[in-house]
Amino acid sequence: MELSSSQKTSLVFVGAFLTAGIVLSTIVFPFWNLIREDVYEEVTILTNDEGVCYVETKDTVPKIIEDCTLNSGDVAMIKFGEGLAWATIVEP
Repeated sequence: MELSSSQKTSLVFVGAFLTAGIVLSTIVFPFWNLIREDVYEEVTILTNDEGVCYVETKDTVPKIIEDCTLNSGDVAMIKFGEGLAWATIVEP
């Protein structure tokens, strides 16, 4: 079976497109950058605004905790992804 010139060109284009996609997905934007390390930290609740608590952490990124039942000044253990702005309370 012999390929015509336009079929060969299409095949080369598809191959180049797939190669570029693989290179971009592994070198430029690796999948493991989406997986963040969990950080656990004991913090003091700064405010509780109708079930949304705000805390300050060591990474200087203020964290938001939704469905929070704690009051301002309470101490809690939280879990958050490194560099993210939201967290969850971890029950002891």
